[in-house]
Amino acid sequence: MKQNLKYYPKARTHTFHFDHVHIQWNQQVPLHQQETWELSYIITGSGARIIGDVVENFSKGEVILIPPNIPHCWSFDESVHDREGKIENITIVFENDFLESCKNLFPELFNPISELQNNENAVSFKDELLEKLQILMTSMIHQNSIERVSSFIKLLELISYCKDMQVVGRPVIENKKEKKMQEIYLFILSNFQRNITLEEISKSVGMQKSSFCVFFKKMTGKSFFTYLTEFRIESSCQMLLKTKLSVGEICIASGFSDIPYYNRVFKRIKSVTPTGFRKRGFVVEE
Repeated sequence: MKQNLKYYPKARTHTFHFDHVHIQWNQQVPLHQQETWELSYIITGSGARIIGDVVENFSKGEVILIPPNIPHCWSFDESVHDREGKIENITIVFENDFLESCKNLFPELFNPISELQNNENAVSFKDELLEKLQILMTSMIHQNSIERVSSFIKLLELISYCKDMQVVGRPVIENKKEKKMQEIYLFILSNFQRNITLEEISKSVGMQKSSFCVFFKKMTGKSFFTYLTEFRIESSCQMLLKTKLSVGEICIASGFSDIPYYNRVFKRIKSVTPTGFRKRGFVVEE
């Protein structure tokens, strides 16, 4: 399976590119990378994402900053959407040249921007800062291009001075093993909701079954099916918390075919039943 990397062109007519989308869950951009920075806010939707060498589940509300040249994509769950059946997010793309210009124009921003540029990892924000970023990015939807420049400078100030960030992705080391793992992760992300055989996954990445099993265990410390099961359980957790689907529906939607087996595996991994997990959390209103 070849990686379908999409490269975004640099902005030409604007200081930065502001993209607000309200679309069907499966219309998102596939795995891609670009030479620019990206700030992404998930307003509605949940699922799993790849950022560099990290594969994780995500839910609405997160704001992620991705440095240049880190491959990434979001895969949204079909069952998590708004009343129109759509997901919604905001993406702001800006060039490193713009950061350099800001350092020259605003001496107050020189040190924090320089520190930001030294960070090679994708990061997420939390608590009070996350709320400020959400509010500011949402307000930009209804602003004109000049107003957005002002808001973006404020965004830049907020993220530049942030010291408490969580790493959610790292650059992919340019070697054959890491590239092969990214192919595997992308296949899992795209197919975990259905039955996957060893023959299929190994063939998709051009390996023999035995070689694939040894390779995956060496790279992750887990067997392929152990990893796949844990990934499916984490995905089902998001659906339990964010949807009103029944446990049986979530079982099927997360790639399991047998409800009793799903319940047993869930309890073994999470030390609580799916129903108990849902009761401890919350269910969004329709």
